[in-house]
Amino acid sequence: MTTRRPRPRTLCAMITPFTPTGALDLPGAQHLADHLVTEGCDGLVLSGTTGESPTTTDEEKAALITAVREAIGTRARIIAGVGTPDTSHTIELARAAEKAGADGLLVVAPYYSRPPQDAIEAHFLAIADATDLPLTLYDIPARTGVRIEPDTLIRLAEHPRITSVKDCSYDFLAAQKVMARTDLAYYAGSDEHNLALYAVGATGYISTVANVIPRHLRAVLDAFDAGETTKSARLQQQATPLIEAMMSTGLPGTVTAKTLLTALNLPAGPARPPLRPASAETLTTLRTAYEEATTT
Repeated sequence: MTTRRPRPRTLCAMITPFTPTGALDLPGAQHLADHLVTEGCDGLVLSGTTGESPTTTDEEKAALITAVREAIGTRARIIAGVGTPDTSHTIELARAAEKAGADGLLVVAPYYSRPPQDAIEAHFLAIADATDLPLTLYDIPARTGVRIEPDTLIRLAEHPRITSVKDCSYDFLAAQKVMARTDLAYYAGSDEHNLALYAVGATGYISTVANVIPRHLRAVLDAFDAGETTKSARLQQQATPLIEAMMSTGLPGTVTAKTLLTALNLPAGPARPPLRPASAETLTTLRTAYEEATTT
């Protein structure tokens, strides 16, 4: 049986550091993970979209979990991205993540094949039955080509190990509907929704932008919890130009996060092809937005 522990609020969708030649940089991952936890992240999502899961091997994914667990101990939760379009492969990755020391699993809807809702439901149930780890379902139709429909989420919530949703659906009404009818922990997966979704009952966020401003994003939720809603809104608005620069300029968040982390002398390295480096002009834009977000 899965024991329900307090749910983390402030999770970073951590980049996967690589060496200049593109190899997995485990010491860099340990350094970055320690930095992010020290700066306010109470959970790290490894090998998600931002973590370049499509271009890392199964062995690299497991090694990353082991290394990060060694670096952060029990100070924060580790959620391992294991989603693939193949149910059998996803189960293999889920079991490997459990063995490597993950606390939970992030499972995206099966992409490319665009299965119907009953097949998506069966996919998630098979994975939930394969380990003792809790599942966070990842709804990101812009990348997968398919929704996890609200009624499907409501049915899946009956499984004891399906506990959370990372919401990148941009369907605010559907999120509220599911939260009202289930005990699923909702996490904003789009940083512009961190405060808005939290204000209507979400548990927190799984953030790409937290790679570079973890303390600031945590302060948004801390202020809200303290009843300082005006301050909370101001802090969210202060971060908005950086959120836009990182997430809405035509480049993946992986690229923009790695660009800024490198400029901040934190481990990152290049993105793996087909992703390409950001331009010097993009770096200038990112640095300006970062300075605005971190100036008090």
